[in-house]
Amino acid sequence: MRLPVTVKATKPSFLVTWIRYSSAASSPTVSLNPSGRLQQTLAGSVEVKGISLHSGKFSTVKLLPEIAGAGRFFEFRSRFIPASIEFAQESPLCTTLLKDELKIRTVEHLLSALEAKGVDNCRIQIESESSDDREVEVPIFDGSAKEWVDAIQGVGINVAQNLVGESVEKMVAHVNKPVYVCKNDSFVAAFPALETRITCGIDFPQVPAIGCQWFSWRPIHESSFAKDIASSRTFCVYEEVERMREAGLIKGGSLDNAIVCR
Repeated sequence: MRLPVTVKATKPSFLVTWIRYSSAASSPTVSLNPSGRLQQTLAGSVEVKGISLHSGKFSTVKLLPEIAGAGRFFEFRSRFIPASIEFAQESPLCTTLLKDELKIRTVEHLLSALEAKGVDNCRIQIESESSDDREVEVPIFDGSAKEWVDAIQGVGINVAQNLVGESVEKMVAHVNKPVYVCKNDSFVAAFPALETRITCGIDFPQVPAIGCQWFSWRPIHESSFAKDIASSRTFCVYEEVERMREAGLIKGGSLDNAIVCR
């Protein structure tokens, strides 16, 4: 995918302004182009269990291989929720998917690992510790995508086939002209380019340990994400911990799964 992206965030909240495309293939801004590689899936299944960041409940996630063209989707309460922006719901401090009044929260680390490792098709079965819950949260682990990447690498990846045993080429989004969205003092901008490059900036003058930082990255080889990005951890500012708890958030938060900055 040829997509340089610039991101600047100056608050600890997740940027939840979304660009929604009714049909990316026909959009003058974004088109779907052949990638030159075949769709992939997992070579086997992965099952993990852990505590969630915001609800504090334990959940179990099982990653399963899927046929070409199925895409990535969650299975919760025998319902399917595609891991697609069309089902993204604005929510505080996490990415949430919503369909049929069922919610899957804090999906960002898992989905980034699947995308980065080239798992185009995957059934994600997820269960909460309570049988009557209408929402469930993906485990936080150490607050990064590292455990997901390790699990995917451990089971391996295969070329996916469709129902008639054929392999299918992967299509990727191509930006044809500049696109940007902003909210408060955060923004995301994407520009057409010959290679993928992501540049991120953050400005926390109230926290000297963070301050103002910029980071530019491009996927040089298959292990680039695992080496440079996957271990990046969730963080928060110490003075805001109590406010978040009063709002019903970070019930499962601890120094084991987040970095607290003062």
